[in-house]
Amino acid sequence: MATTATNKQPLLVDRVLHNVLASNLLTSGSATSLNIEGTNESAVLVDGSSNDGAIVEDLYVISRTAASTQYKVLFYLSSSTDYLRPSEAYYIGQVESSATGGEVTSSAALPRILAPMPHTGDESQFRALYIPKGRVLWCTLQSAGPLNTSDGPIIGAQGGYF
Repeated sequence: MATTATNKQPLLVDRVLHNVLASNLLTSGSATSLNIEGTNESAVLVDGSSNDGAIVEDLYVISRTAASTQYKVLFYLSSSTDYLRPSEAYYIGQVESSATGGEVTSSAALPRILAPMPHTGDESQFRALYIPKGRVLWCTLQSAGPLNTSDGPIIGAQGGYF
């Protein structure tokens, strides 16, 4: 593989990342706002605090609903690993689950990255989300309180750790 005159190497993934969690107890504290409220229940999806960060190639939601209910899954970057504090939560996007049970919805709004790729199809760049060193990707449901059912969506992230 060719390198530049300054001998910079391409970005290499050290370990594979694929984290999945259930969302039944998650809540942002508000049914309308994208801001995290003080009484939230959020979960760590990707922890980049103890390594050199991560790259997420796919954020997805698997619907488990039996009542044709859609849920908004909100994603935040933060430096805290124990609790998602409103003053440290930076909203970065959302994915809405399908109203059909078993259907997978992926985020199409990931940013373009600089990693090299073969030019195939109509995309000229990869789309992925960098989780910088020392940061954590949190997720929660946009709701005022926890769900009273067990049909909250499954939330997943796939990529790699640096």
